[in-house]
Amino acid sequence: MLRSYAVTDIGKRRQINQDFVFLSESPVGNLPNLFIVADGMGGHNAGEFASRYAVETIVEEVKASVEKNPTLILGKAIDRANAFIRQKAGSDKTLMGMGTTVVIATCIGKYLEVANVGDSRLYLINEEIEQVTIDHSLVEEMIQSGGIDRRSARNHPDKNIITRALGARGMVEADFFNLELEAGDIVLLCSDGLTNMVEDDAIRQILKSGDSLKERAEALVQRANYNGGKDNISVIIIEPSADVRYEHD
Repeated sequence: MLRSYAVTDIGKRRQINQDFVFLSESPVGNLPNLFIVADGMGGHNAGEFASRYAVETIVEEVKASVEKNPTLILGKAIDRANAFIRQKAGSDKTLMGMGTTVVIATCIGKYLEVANVGDSRLYLINEEIEQVTIDHSLVEEMIQSGGIDRRSARNHPDKNIITRALGARGMVEADFFNLELEAGDIVLLCSDGLTNMVEDDAIRQILKSGDSLKERAEALVQRANYNGGKDNISVIIIEPSADVRYEHD
């Protein structure tokens, strides 16, 4: 039986929390469950609106979708959220320029379907920790081209420049991933307020502890805040069925 837990925290430096999370272990439309983390950006409180608009629109669109293919369901929902954010920004000058990242997951039998735009991440943790999503960021492009190594990238001055976001352009390009789950896998969705503050190995160590989901999620937030808490911190932990090997599509 799938279990999950979500937490979002303002961190130590920000005045407001511009992250927004959604968790449903029960069906949403034609998807058996749904998990979303969004990290908003924009002046004043515009980022707060962008992340909330994105999540609420995606959930509404998933509920209304008649599609069966999860990639089509999520892709159309992301497109609709992008259009809605741009429409709201165009009609209210206080929201001009707002945008948001988004990372989405749904567990369908023994498979995990993932979509992302921006630099909020999804990890798969078992004996190792694997970053499934690829950041849409200037620094990631520099890594891919061989300009810098991954360790240097952690403290690069342009680390917060992202190359894709909902609301940034008329068309948005999401990445999609399909993974086969194994017994013992843990899934983590998170904003960069966690990953900029806590190394991957430390994340894995906390997630593989014997604590409850709530205790592990709160431990991740506490570690990020202890290390500086420079941004809002959002975490969703998912433990798919221990016997995913025997589930059917």
